[in-house]
Amino acid sequence: MRRRLLAVLTALIGTAVLLLSLPLAESYARGRTEHLLLQRRADAVRFADLANRIRTDADRHELAAELTRYAELYGAAVTVVDASGGVLGRAGATPSGATADEARSRALTGRSTEALPTILPWGPHTVLLAEPVGQDERVNGAVLLTVPTGSARHDVLVRWALIAAGAVTAFATAALVAAGLARWLLRPVAELDRAVAGLADGRLEARAVSDGGPPELRRLRRHFNGMAQAVADALRRQRDFVADASHQLRNPLATLVLQLENAEPHVPPGPGLAAHALALDEADRLAELLDGLLALARMESTSEPLTDHDVSAAVNDRVAAWAPVFRAGGQELTADVTPGLRAPTLPDAAGRVLDALLDNAVKFVPEGQQVRVVAEPGPEGDGTVIRVSDTGPGVTADQLPLLLRRFTRAPEHQNVPGTGLGLAIADELARACGGTLTITGASPHGLSVELRLPGA
Repeated sequence: MRRRLLAVLTALIGTAVLLLSLPLAESYARGRTEHLLLQRRADAVRFADLANRIRTDADRHELAAELTRYAELYGAAVTVVDASGGVLGRAGATPSGATADEARSRALTGRSTEALPTILPWGPHTVLLAEPVGQDERVNGAVLLTVPTGSARHDVLVRWALIAAGAVTAFATAALVAAGLARWLLRPVAELDRAVAGLADGRLEARAVSDGGPPELRRLRRHFNGMAQAVADALRRQRDFVADASHQLRNPLATLVLQLENAEPHVPPGPGLAAHALALDEADRLAELLDGLLALARMESTSEPLTDHDVSAAVNDRVAAWAPVFRAGGQELTADVTPGLRAPTLPDAAGRVLDALLDNAVKFVPEGQQVRVVAEPGPEGDGTVIRVSDTGPGVTADQLPLLLRRFTRAPEHQNVPGTGLGLAIADELARACGGTLTITGASPHGLSVELRLPGA
């Protein structure tokens, strides 16, 4: 955003500098041209006055001498003609061409040259002035003055260079001011962006700390920090309630289970004993559910930093630990682990996620089916991918997005032991490590659960 704002401000500043410097440069070129016209017109008027007073050969020689000195002094060419076009005096080359003919015709009708082409650094190299000879409406001839513009072009070039230097200096100064202004304006925005990203990553203590910028942004920072504090307090109270409630329920539940077990010898055989066994099973399920809620509450409130861990070793350890369980259940567990995989995670996060995935697999994959664990580098070597796939029946496509929800279980698996929190806890662990957990269908049937962990 800062670059875009600087680009817009720089474009506006550049446009403003051009709109100011270009007219200024053009104005000076026109002014220098007018100055040259006024200077040389005064000389042409003097020559016209001398030509108008020619009466004798001495007057003609005086005019020729003046023309020669002028041409030598200024490098100009001067031609004086009479009303019929005959040359009365000349110094330098006589001008020719359509422009010269037009200027001569205008002068012979009593009109002086009123404007010259604007002199620019690259031209024109000479300009032509024409002045009528005579008084009032009586025109006896014309003076044609061809003037070099070298000095005027040099003046224009120097002044344009000064204008360009001033424009560059003004642009650079304004650009520096714009950069400082953009930094002043956007620093609170950058702070807010970092704070929002921190909250999105689960760091409830993230706040915008910059106290600079306009009053509106400072007020926005205060409101945001107040809102973040309120959200953090609400989430903390909610998690504390879940953790406290789960913890407080464990003791009476343990006492209830102990009393049920102690009462078992006193229950006579028959319907009462079956109901007693069912009550014990429900108490055990409730204890498992409380353990899951406690684990989930701890996971949501964790603020441990991520540290570098050996993912390959963690996967190999968990596969070795689960192998006897799969053999006892009649399933085949295989692993393909790339050695040397490392990722920044919470302590034993990869192993805990893999435990949840393998626990689900051993519960729901029928006997005789295969479960395969793969740990490999991510696409283009970015991060680490741990994939657990099976050849079981899987679930329908519409149920796949629901498997990561808490307490969600497929209808056909309602009688399988479990709480429906295993995959939810694994998903929280993955997100706490900056990774993702995704579930897709396997081909031709089964499930594929993939954990992606970011690189170092």
